[in-house]
Amino acid sequence: MKECRYRGVVVPMVTPVTEKGNLDVDAVARIIEFFAQNQVSPLLMGTTGEGNSVSDSDGLLLVQTAVKAAKGRILIYAGLTGNCFSDQLKQADAYMKAGADVIVATLPSYYALTDEQMYNYYKELADRIVGPLMLSNILATTHMSIPVEVVRRLADHPNIVGLKDSERDLERMRQCIEISRTREDFAYFCGWAAQSAYSLSIGGDGIVPSTANYIPSDFRSLYEAAVSGDMATAERLQASTNEIAKIYQAGRTLGQSLCALKVMMQTKGLCEPWMLMPLTRLSAEEELQIKGQL
Repeated sequence: MKECRYRGVVVPMVTPVTEKGNLDVDAVARIIEFFAQNQVSPLLMGTTGEGNSVSDSDGLLLVQTAVKAAKGRILIYAGLTGNCFSDQLKQADAYMKAGADVIVATLPSYYALTDEQMYNYYKELADRIVGPLMLSNILATTHMSIPVEVVRRLADHPNIVGLKDSERDLERMRQCIEISRTREDFAYFCGWAAQSAYSLSIGGDGIVPSTANYIPSDFRSLYEAAVSGDMATAERLQASTNEIAKIYQAGRTLGQSLCALKVMMQTKGLCEPWMLMPLTRLSAEEELQIKGQL
């Protein structure tokens, strides 16, 4: 594997909130400490973190709290939210000043964009923010896919350091990893958790599994096994983590699965299962059912 600063396990961290919808800063600190002890980094305000439901003030507080709790032990990846470009520039500036290490941006998702509009969005963002930028491709929520050729062009930008790709397309994965393999300064992160081991086996630099909110040590072990060539161990861990993922994902919408994931984290004393509108907490019966499966 090439030497790259951006590699390893990056967890799309849940955003812990109180019953009234305020950021639970104590829970943020607990989760960051949990991650640091297991040598994984957080991606704040991604899809798993209900990013587009987090207010600007809470977003900044989240980054500040995470940076303080991390104490320089792990990198902090901060996601941009919303569709207003000028607001995103302000967010990126505030997050970097607060100590974030990397800015992560999905496509603005209100309008269907052409390939050239996608390229121009990321190029302009990379030109104007201070600090490294990572592309984030997630078809499930933006309903658009960043074309491989656009990724290839953007990979040459000196301020774009990688791609986090959650699209479920193995051929696309192989093509994007090939782009990354030819560049020391452009990392590929697999956001399709069920293919974590495979992506690493063919040259991926890192993985972004939401289940690592609950079991970061398993994914750290999976990563270390895969990059050392011990694919038997990596595949065993892949299978076991896939089974744990089913506990909160099977039969649920994406939003419902995030509620269920917080229920699982509650059993470890990490956070309470309150959600930001429009998502809502699960019923008491369903929460008990999830806990019984653990």
